[in-house]
Amino acid sequence: MSDIEIRDDRQAGRLEAFGSGGGEVVGHIQYFVLESPERALVPVHTIVEPAHEGKGIAGSLTRELYTIAAREGIPVAPLCPYVVKWAERHPDEAPAATPELLDAAQAWLTAHPEGF
Repeated sequence: MSDIEIRDDRQAGRLEAFGSGGGEVVGHIQYFVLESPERALVPVHTIVEPAHEGKGIAGSLTRELYTIAAREGIPVAPLCPYVVKWAERHPDEAPAATPELLDAAQAWLTAHPEGF
């Protein structure tokens, strides 16, 4: 994988990967913070720019999202298909969310589709 820097822009709901030099965003995870029934990070989309695909950027972003959640002591409730598949392949790094939490995340997204 190429050298990337990952930054969390919580206010914008984006976990961004910057290419070497730090200027160009080469990929990101778009997410929101669910507050109820419990606080959780909810990734909705993972996007890697076409010129940077196949370099492990999406996996690095996903791993960092789970690291942030663990540091904050909150779960991840993935709605993004990529993150769901990554979590299935890395159960030691990606604890499964409860069905109730996933349902709440989906309900919030359905009620607030703007920006996603």
